[in-house]
Amino acid sequence: MKKIVFGLAFSLLIIPLAFSQGSTEYTGGYKVKFNEDGSKYLRIIAWGQFWAQYNEDVPDDVSQFNFSIRRARVLTFTQLNKKFLILTHWGLNSLNGNNQSPLGFGENAQLFFHDFWGEWKVVDNHDIGAGLHYWNGISRLNNQSTLNMMTLDNNRQSWATIGLSDQFARHIGVYAKGKFGKLQYRVAFNEAGTSTLDTRDPVADGVTVYGGRRILGSADAGKVLQGYFDFNFLDQESNFLPYKVGSYLGSKKVFNIGAGFFNHANGVVEADGEGADVNIFAVDAFYDAPLGQDGSAITAYLVYQNNDYGENYNFGPYATGNMVYGHVGYLVPGPADKTRLQPYVSYNNRSIDAIDDNATRFGLGANIFMTGHHSKLSLEYANSKVGDADGTGVFTVQAMIYL
Repeated sequence: MKKIVFGLAFSLLIIPLAFSQGSTEYTGGYKVKFNEDGSKYLRIIAWGQFWAQYNEDVPDDVSQFNFSIRRARVLTFTQLNKKFLILTHWGLNSLNGNNQSPLGFGENAQLFFHDFWGEWKVVDNHDIGAGLHYWNGISRLNNQSTLNMMTLDNNRQSWATIGLSDQFARHIGVYAKGKFGKLQYRVAFNEAGTSTLDTRDPVADGVTVYGGRRILGSADAGKVLQGYFDFNFLDQESNFLPYKVGSYLGSKKVFNIGAGFFNHANGVVEADGEGADVNIFAVDAFYDAPLGQDGSAITAYLVYQNNDYGENYNFGPYATGNMVYGHVGYLVPGPADKTRLQPYVSYNNRSIDAIDDNATRFGLGANIFMTGHHSKLSLEYANSKVGDADGTGVFTVQAMIYL
């Protein structure tokens, strides 16, 4: 049955410092300078997304129209000199009438750290860090920023471990990141989480379960290794923070080819009670460039991802098999300081070994930029289908502001 989803997303930031049609990185916010040239500083960024949602496909006793806070976040980072940095990122997700806390604490309290890490410079262009971090492996989209995506939201299967081995796509561990010329890298060695979304019993339920650390213990299933490498052929992207830009709106000419991996030894337990490794590998390409002097631009992305969660693993959006995903957007010509239109299309096709069939998702949408990614309206129709089941259509309208 088709669903119609109306989303309103707003972002509020304390004291804006930067506004431009193509502003895509973390240059805005409230900057507290500790010296005259601003090299010692604290930067604060805050945003929120608020939804009003209508869904036809619900039980009779459930309201079809609901309000929620999709995201509420505050991010800060500071440098007292170029030798070290500390970053904090906290907030909540999907707060609604069903999971509110009566007094703001206890079982339903949702405020938590998304990121909290410290970073030290080893030499120029090479850094190491430790903490709860987002320096992920696999692909560009597994490192995606949520503030400048081209599509309405990220491709769900690209966040390939969220809630399985990590805390909302973040692990606790150590990382190294940097660049050799045009080659950028990020690698990390992390703890795997004991608590996961997959609470099934492998033997009793006769399925492969992502619960290796919970069932086998941390000695055998407690660590994760991941990395991502991308070669920047044209303009060089910033790797100061891990959050990858979704669309530069023609302000850069970028062409990158990347490859990444994720390994969790004994991350899953199969139906016979034996542990098996989780291995995910991807190769991708990203192109974003102006098409002429008229303000038009193209954004294109393509990824192939091989997902091995153990034999016949199938749990919601996660499944052993292969995936091909891509999207293309076109920024319609016009002055950079005026309202702009960017229609786009996306497509996801993934095989699911457990059902010997495929799942697909087709998306057709458009962004209306009032002030680049800082103020935009997005509309998207998506149709998803798994195996022989009927397709499900979703129409979403989202308004977004971040400063």
